[in-house]
Amino acid sequence: AMPAIQAAAEGYDVFVVTDACGSVTAEAHDMAVRRMVQHGITPINWIAVTSEWQRDWARLDTAAQLAGLMIEHTGATGVAYAWEQQLLNTPVPA
Repeated sequence: AMPAIQAAAEGYDVFVVTDACGSVTAEAHDMAVRRMVQHGITPINWIAVTSEWQRDWARLDTAAQLAGLMIEHTGATGVAYAWEQQLLNTPVPA
C-alpha cells in the first residue's frame, strides 16, 4: 500500500487492482485496500482495467486477445460475450 499512498500524496491518480494483489490474510488485504481508499486511491479489478485499455471492440489489433481472456476467465461475462458473438455470427477467438 505504501508506494500507492506515496504516489497519491505526490498528486498522481492511483488505482489499485484489488484482485491482482493480496496479503497474508483476507482481512489484511481488505484493511490495506480500505487504507488506500482513505488516501483517495481508486480500487478496480482486472476486468475493468483490461476493458478500459481496450476501450471498444473496434480496436481489432487487441480485441481477439481480450475476448479470449474474457471467455476463458470471466465466468458469466465470458459466456455472455460468446453468446453475443454467436448471435452476431462473429467468430469467437480460440
